[in-house]
Order: sequence, then C-alpha cells, then structure tokens
Amino acid sequence: MSTGTSQSPTDPRRALGATLRRWAAGEAAGIGVVRVLDRHGFGSVESGQLLAGTPGGEVHGLLYLGALDDTAHPLATEAAAGAATVREAHVAESSAVAAGLACAGGATLVGHPLPAGPAAALGEALEAARPAALLSTVDGASALVLTGPDLMTEHGSLGDGAVGEAATAAARQLLRRGAIATEQVDAAGTAVLVDVWVPVPSVLVVGEGALGAALHAQAGLLGWSARTVTTVADAQAAVSAFTDADVLVLLDHAPEFDSILIEGVAHGRGFLGALGSRRTQSARRERLAAAGVGEGGFAAIHGPVGLDLGARTPAETAVSIVAQVIALRAGRSASALAESAGRIGG
Repeated sequence: MSTGTSQSPTDPRRALGATLRRWAAGEAAGIGVVRVLDRHGFGSVESGQLLAGTPGGEVHGLLYLGALDDTAHPLATEAAAGAATVREAHVAESSAVAAGLACAGGATLVGHPLPAGPAAALGEALEAARPAALLSTVDGASALVLTGPDLMTEHGSLGDGAVGEAATAAARQLLRRGAIATEQVDAAGTAVLVDVWVPVPSVLVVGEGALGAALHAQAGLLGWSARTVTTVADAQAAVSAFTDADVLVLLDHAPEFDSILIEGVAHGRGFLGALGSRRTQSARRERLAAAGVGEGGFAAIHGPVGLDLGARTPAETAVSIVAQVIALRAGRSASALAESAGRIGG
C-alpha cells in the first residue's frame, strides 16, 4: 500500500528547459546563457543559477531572484549574438533585500553562446527533471552539455580532449553528491566552470507513524516530494529504482524489512537511513552481516539515521534526518558554521 504522497512545487528550471528546447528548435537566431562564475555576499543562495537569452532581447530565467538583471540581461543578449564575456555585477543592500536576498553582494558573471544542439539537450533534460550538466571554459569560449542518469551523453565540446575528459569526470563526481552544484574545476590545467543539476530529492518513508507524517511535512517545506509505503514488496520496488537524489527512511524494525536495506546497498543509489535504538541497530546489523552485507555496505546505511541535535519530538527528529541528507548531498561535515572556514551557504 502506498499513502500520503506530497508533490513538490513546480521547479522553475523545468520552464526554462522548455524555453531552451523551443528556441533550439528554430525559434531563435541564437542562444546565449549567463552563469555565475564567482560571488560574494547575498547570503544563502542556490547553486546552478542560469539565465538564457536571444539576440532579440528575449530572456528567460533568474539570477539571484532578479537582483542582477541590469547586468545579466544585456549579457545574455550579447552572448546569444555570439560574444563570450566575463562581467562584474554589484548589488547594493537595499536592492538585494528588495529582491528577497539576505544582504548586498557581488558576482562575476560569464555569458557565452550555447549552440542549438547542446541547448536542446540541456532544455530537454531540465524540462523532464533529469540530471544535466553545463560545462564551459571560464572565458566562455567553448561549452559542453552532459545528460543522462550518469551524465554519460555528451553534446558539444570543450575543444581539447584531455580538458573535456577531466571536466566530465569532475561533473560526474559532483553528480554523485546528489545535489545541485556550481564549481570551478582544474581540468588538465584549464579552469572550467561546471554547473550540475539533479532532480529534487524524493523521500520514501517505509512504515507509518507520527515521524512519517513529520517527514512528509519537512519534505514539503524543502520543496521535496515524499511518499509512504508499508509493504516489503512496495519498498523493494521503489528502492530498486532509486536515483542518487532519493532518500529511504526505514521506520519499521521488523526483520523482514532488512531486505530493503540489502536491496539499497546492492543498488548503490540514494541515501539509506534506518530508524531505531542502538539495540535495534545492533540486532539489525547482525542479521545483515549474516545475509552477506560487508563493511562497505554498512558504510552506506545511516543508522540511527539523523544528526545528533538532541531531537525529542517527531518534528525535531524529522529535522535531524533531512539535515543529515542535506549535509551529505553538499559534502559538508554538519558541524557548526562558526567552526567552519568554508563559504556560508554552500
């Protein structure tokens, strides 16, 4: 039985993808994209910011809630006309706050042409909420789009074969995090800007109870989807189809549900979490070991699931679980921000 499915809100990238696909089909004389090469300030903002435009001035997408429009829109038009340009943009406190950002900031933007073939491939992937990546040299001189579940299909080229090979390997490694990412990487001595887009996480709750309801509520707040199943067969079928973005939270302690974790370890995709006391976890581990699960498999199972936040209520426990998922997807340690030297907000 499957119950309690909550749908995530519409992803604006899907609308952008549809526009890219339409433009690439011949409705635009050229396509240009604008991306964030570097930034400082603005508070917490999502990676994978993308804006696209045509030579005629039509623009679709947003960079930092529109705060960079004055710089980004002309840059998109220039890029669509064939110019690859790097430009600085600065936003004052009042303008940033008015746009919905936390504070003032600045960004280095790169605008570059995107040929019809790669643009169509990127558009189709974004519209269908499938994994995709856009790679370019930091000067925007060449661009490559990767699509497919493992980003194995290439559209376009970065010119140099060694650069392309190293950059695609870096993009595929970022995909394994299961989170949208924007990073500059050193690809065979060449700086490459990599944007990776992955599907919105989906939480599979196995078992019923107050925590399951709290996980549904928490997923909704994050824009994730969630569903609950209560049978081993339904859970196994779902886990066997997991992507890197999927999350299992096993609430049921019955031994027959061990098979779901075994399936998850064998499949090698997604986040595998299991609730239970340390005694429950120990008994489960003994059963899994007897079934042939090795140390590598146990490393993939998060049990007891969640971060040590001192959670006492179902709602607080749900927060601790999704916090662990977020930290792992971002490759962070989940320590206090005050103890970290890295960028705040990812």
